[in-house]
Amino acid sequence: MRWSIPCGIVALCLGLSSQAGAQVIWNLDNIVEKPAKFDRQEVKSRPDAWPRLDRGAFICRTEDDLLRLAASRRGEPVATPNCQVIRSATAVSIVKRAGPGRTQVSITDQNGTGGWTDAWLPEKAPPIGGKGVTIR
Repeated sequence: MRWSIPCGIVALCLGLSSQAGAQVIWNLDNIVEKPAKFDRQEVKSRPDAWPRLDRGAFICRTEDDLLRLAASRRGEPVATPNCQVIRSATAVSIVKRAGPGRTQVSITDQNGTGGWTDAWLPEKAPPIGGKGVTIR
């Protein structure tokens, strides 16, 4: 007699829950987001800024600082040059060339800020994506 009442309540709850579960209708169209449709057309890449100093290039405040940097790279004892390392590709304007290893540049985004670099900056931009480059 003690167990008959709780068993009856459990049976009644199970019967009600099974009937209630059968009445639930899941409308997943409103819950699940459909994936976005992408335009598969070719994206045109913009040409990189040119001329530019790439990451790792040095820019020195004066031409004398650039010469001291070159001397310190050769292992000569010189005063510390006033130079900075370029952290990301930086667009520049060429002001003056003093040989293949000395170029005075002006940083494009900063008003007149610039200096001297030993980075190779040819007159014409290199081909984009390696097109036209032959490696032997």
